[in-house]
Amino acid sequence: MKYLLILCLFFFSFTASEPIHVFLIGDSTMADKVSADFPETGWGMPFASFFNEAIEVQNHAYNGRSTKSFRREGRWAKVFNQIKKGDYVLIQFGHNDAKVSDTSRYASAQTDFRENLIRYVHETRSKGGIPILLTPTQRRKFDSTGVFVDQHADYPAVVREVATAEKVLLIDIEKESKKYMAAEGPEGAKKMFLHYPAGIFKKFSKGVADDTHFSPFGAKKIASLVAEGILASNEHLRSFLQKSSFSQKYVFELPNIATTAFKKDTFNIVAYGAQSSANRLNTIAIQQAIDIAAKQGGGVVRVPAGFFVTGAITLRSNINFHLDAGAVLQFSADAVQYPLVRTNWEGVDAIRAQSPITAIGERNIAITGSGIIDGNGEAWRPVKKGKLTPGEWDKLVRSGGVLDDKKDTWYPTERALKGSKMDQPGVIAAGFNEAKAEEIKEFLRPNMISLRECEQILLEGVTFQNSPAWNVHPLLCKHLTVENITVKNPWFAQNGDGIDIESCEYVSVRNSRFDVGDDGICLKSGKDAEGRKRGRPSAHITIENCVVFHGHGGVVVGSEMSGGVHDLFVSNCQFLGTDVGLRFKTARGRGGVVENIYIQDISMKNISGEAILFDMYYQGKDPVATFGNGGETPKIESKPVDAGTPQFKNIFVDRVVAKGAETGLLVRGLPEMPIHHIQLSNLDIEAKQSYRVIEATDIQLTNAHFTQTGDKKPELINVKRWKLNAQ
Repeated sequence: MKYLLILCLFFFSFTASEPIHVFLIGDSTMADKVSADFPETGWGMPFASFFNEAIEVQNHAYNGRSTKSFRREGRWAKVFNQIKKGDYVLIQFGHNDAKVSDTSRYASAQTDFRENLIRYVHETRSKGGIPILLTPTQRRKFDSTGVFVDQHADYPAVVREVATAEKVLLIDIEKESKKYMAAEGPEGAKKMFLHYPAGIFKKFSKGVADDTHFSPFGAKKIASLVAEGILASNEHLRSFLQKSSFSQKYVFELPNIATTAFKKDTFNIVAYGAQSSANRLNTIAIQQAIDIAAKQGGGVVRVPAGFFVTGAITLRSNINFHLDAGAVLQFSADAVQYPLVRTNWEGVDAIRAQSPITAIGERNIAITGSGIIDGNGEAWRPVKKGKLTPGEWDKLVRSGGVLDDKKDTWYPTERALKGSKMDQPGVIAAGFNEAKAEEIKEFLRPNMISLRECEQILLEGVTFQNSPAWNVHPLLCKHLTVENITVKNPWFAQNGDGIDIESCEYVSVRNSRFDVGDDGICLKSGKDAEGRKRGRPSAHITIENCVVFHGHGGVVVGSEMSGGVHDLFVSNCQFLGTDVGLRFKTARGRGGVVENIYIQDISMKNISGEAILFDMYYQGKDPVATFGNGGETPKIESKPVDAGTPQFKNIFVDRVVAKGAETGLLVRGLPEMPIHHIQLSNLDIEAKQSYRVIEATDIQLTNAHFTQTGDKKPELINVKRWKLNAQ
C-alpha cells in the first residue's frame, strides 16, 4: 500500500508538471501584441483562455511572417526543439506568402508554400507532435454592391489539399470568417478589425482603417472559430476545452460582445448655452453640443453637476453622453417637447410620443457617468387608486388631471383618458395616423430611452428613473453592454419596466439594480404576426450580478416573444420582493420559440406569486391579480398547431434558493404544445404550494427540495416523463 501511494504521488506530480503544449505558428493575425499596440489583438491571445490548466499555449506567431521567413529566421527551430509526443502545432500562414515583391517572404502557393506546409507537418510528426492546419483568415473587403471579395487566391485551397493528403485536421478559418463577414455586411464587419477615428488610441493617434488586423472582438471571434473546429473534431485536444460556469457550455461559446471607444474630446453642454435651472429649457444647447461633437468625429458630451431641464434629444454615432456626479437631467413635463413619431410599442408598429432620448441606426454610442436621468413620468402615467394610500390618492386627485368613469383610475389629461377608451390606441394597423394620434397624445407615453437598430452601445453608471413608460428600450440592436446602472420607477408605475431588450443580439447586463413598477429585466422579440414577420430573436444575452428589488418579474421572457428568444445566460441574480422571480410568459397567437436558456445561482425572497414560472396562458394583467399566481386554472382545450403556437423548450435552471413564495414552480403548457425538456437542479424553495405542472413533457428536477407552508398539495396534470429526485 505504501509503495502504491508513492507511485500515485509520483504519477500525479509528473502529469501536473507536464502539460500538453499547443504551439501557434503563423503571422500577425495570430501573434501576441504588446500593450502599446492596443487595441490590435492577435487571435492567439484570447485562444489560451479557452483551455483548462492541462494545456499550455505558446504563441510563436510573429508579425509579417510567411511559411518561408518563419523558418529562415529560426523561429520554427525554437518550436521544433520543444515539441514532445502529444503536443499540438497549429499552423496558419498565407497572408505574407502571397507578397510577390518581397523575396524574403514570397512562397508560390502551388510550389514553395505547399512544400513548406508539408515540411511543417512532417517535422511536427517526427517529434510525436500533432499538426493542425488552418486556412488564413479573410480580410474585410466588399465590392460597391456590398458583395464580399475573396483576396487569398490559391492559398486556402492549397492548405485544404495538404490537409487532405496528409490526413491532418483542417480548421477552415478562411471559409468561416468569410461566412461571418458576409452576413455582417461592409459596416457590421468593421468591428472585427481596426476601424477607429483619430484621438482614441496612442498608437493610432491619427486614426486607423485596417482590414487585416483584429480588434479585441475580432480576435476573440476568430479564436472561437478555431475552438469550435477543435470541438467538432476527434482530436484529444477537444477534451481540454474549458467549460464555462454553465456546465452545458464551453467558455468560447458564451456571447462575445464588441465594445465602444470614444475620442477624449469633451463638449460641455454649458459651453453651448445650457444652464442649471428649475425651469430653463436646454434642449437646443444639448442637441447642439451632440451634433457639433458628431460632426467633429465624436467625443464626450458632458453634462456637469447641476439641474438641467430638456425636451427630447437625439444621440449620434461616436458620442459618449456623460453625466457627472451631481448632474440631474430632467425631461420636461410639456408634451409639446415630444413630437409624435412612428415607432414600435409592445411589439407592433405604432405612433407614440418621441422618447426623451432617442438613437436610430447609430453606431458606437454611450450614456455613462454617475448622474441621474429623470423622465418626469408623473406627467404621463395613469395611476390606479388601489395602488395608493387614501392620503396619496387624495393628493394626486387635488393636483389636477381627470378620473375615469369608475373614479378608480387617474389620468394626467383628458386626452390621456380618451386614449384609454380606444381599441389599440396608436397602432398603425388599427388605422391610426399622426392626426388621429394627436387627439390622445398623453396616452401615447414614450419609453424614456429608445435605441433602435444601433450597434456597439454602452450604458454605464447612470441612474435612469421615473420614466413615462419603459425606462430603457433597445430594439433591433447589436452589441449592447449595460454595466452598473440603477433603474427606478414608483412601484405603481404601469408599464414601468426596467429594461426591455427587444430583438437584440449580443447583450451583456451586469452589476445593475432595478426597482420598478413592472418587469425588471425583460426579453422580447415582437408580438404575434408582426413579430413573426420581423423574425428577429433576442439572442446571445448574458445577465449577471443583478438585483431586482421590486417589479412584476425579476428576469422575464415575453410575453411579446414572437420572434423567439435563445441562448440566454442568467447567473448570480437576486430578486427581493418581486411578484414573480423567473417569469416566462406567452399565449396562443404569439408563436415563436424560447429555447437554450441557462440560469443559475438565483436567490429570491418574498415572492408574491411564483418563484419560477413557465406560462402559456398570459392574460396581460398583473401576475398577482390574476390566475398567474396559480390560484385559478384556465380552461384547457386543445387547438390546432399553427404559426401562432408558441414553444418553451430546452431550459436549464440550477441552484435556486427562494424563501417565501405563493408557488415554487408553475409550468403551464398548451395541450397541443406542452412545455418540454426543462431541467431544474439544486432547488431549495419555500412556498405555500410546492409546484403545479400542467401539460408538460420531459420535466426533470434533480436535488429539488420544496418546503411547503400551505395546504395546497403539489399538482401534476397531463404530464409525461416527470422526474423528481430530492436527494
